[in-house]
Amino acid sequence: MQKAITSSKYASLVAWLKQARVDQGISMRELASRLDEPHSFVQKVESLDRRLDVFEYCLYCKALGVKPEVGLALLS
Repeated sequence: MQKAITSSKYASLVAWLKQARVDQGISMRELASRLDEPHSFVQKVESLDRRLDVFEYCLYCKALGVKPEVGLALLS
């Protein structure tokens, strides 16, 4: 089984999250604040240095105001 963090589909999911953040004009620091995490958390997620678990993914989507199921469709 391929590790999620090295998967091209996972990279597409993270790119979708990043694009949602950028399209809304939200900085990494602002998103990190919404998540109650240090800004390095968002930077590591977006640079694929850190993998989101399912719970974190849902919180990330909520903080961005996007539907988790839309991003999950990118994985199929």
